[in-house]
Amino acid sequence: MSKNLSSLKTVKNILVIRFRRVGDAVLSSSICTTLHKTFPDAKIDYVLNHEIAPLFEYHADIDKIIAFSRSEIKDCRLYIEKVRLIMQETEYDLIIDIRSTFKTVLFSVFSLKSPYRIGRKKLYNYFIHNYRVDTLVDGDEISRALSILKPLEKDFEVKYDRNFRIYVSDEKKMIFRTKMKLYGIDFSKPVIVCAVATRIHNKMWEQEKMTALLARIIKNFDVQLIFNYGSFAEKKIAFQIKKAIGNNSQIFTDINAGNLGELAALIANSDFFLGNEGGPRHISQALDIPSFAIYPHGADKKFWLPNACERFQGIEAEDITEQTKDKNLSSKEKFAFVTVDEVWKRIKPMLDILFS
Repeated sequence: MSKNLSSLKTVKNILVIRFRRVGDAVLSSSICTTLHKTFPDAKIDYVLNHEIAPLFEYHADIDKIIAFSRSEIKDCRLYIEKVRLIMQETEYDLIIDIRSTFKTVLFSVFSLKSPYRIGRKKLYNYFIHNYRVDTLVDGDEISRALSILKPLEKDFEVKYDRNFRIYVSDEKKMIFRTKMKLYGIDFSKPVIVCAVATRIHNKMWEQEKMTALLARIIKNFDVQLIFNYGSFAEKKIAFQIKKAIGNNSQIFTDINAGNLGELAALIANSDFFLGNEGGPRHISQALDIPSFAIYPHGADKKFWLPNACERFQGIEAEDITEQTKDKNLSSKEKFAFVTVDEVWKRIKPMLDILFS
């Protein structure tokens, strides 16, 4: 509902709390963008895990990143003291507690005078958050994230923005581009960043299928593939796939990003992202790099691929067959319906447009 904003309270300081993983934090940045458009003069602070913070260093809609290290999150005494000091330092007019866990509600506990303390509806936050929102079931992750701002509609004209973005400075992009050149990347040819493995093994498309798909791409397109990986186990898979494709010179396994900031710079210097669904795919879309992701059964593509369009696509077993409704089949058996041919049928038109 639109109202005369001049008659309403001024929102000067906003705190958005979004702990957890990469993809969640990237998608939730749409909240910061919406808040910046709604309250253009307000200061917006974003609370994140320390390892995720570099992704948002240059975000146009975030004024300050407040990062918590793993030790600070794990040690209750350290955590509580840091939260207390943060809330003592700034008088927040609006607190957005996206997950509303036992730990995150402490931000509001130390700031009960904040006019707007918004969280998800939980049994334990009845007297802590003065606005509590039901978790949205339908829609995608962006819709669910933005639904937490609904209480503001009573007093303000909320200018919703479904876009989620991250930014890489020209300097950091150029530094990593130089590194890529040193490792042999020829920027006169297309670069594809590939997430060939996953942190959680059962969410990974079969290694043999990924190998066959990448071999087919190399055969049909004059492109360079950079395998990105995080853990040692993922690195092992990356090298196995490269070996299975004959250690092809078009495949690069040594240009690995040391942190998420470098990963963003790597993807920003690429032309396409391909691989298993996960945080890197969200980063690529946030950087407006075309992408294609493979979704395991249970990771609903409709939910985890917001703003899908010609540039941002993916595949899941439900796209191929209704047999996924068979309750007698395991998640692994359902994921197996995603074949190399089915992926190729969908990704080749994208690559034809971009690289032919």
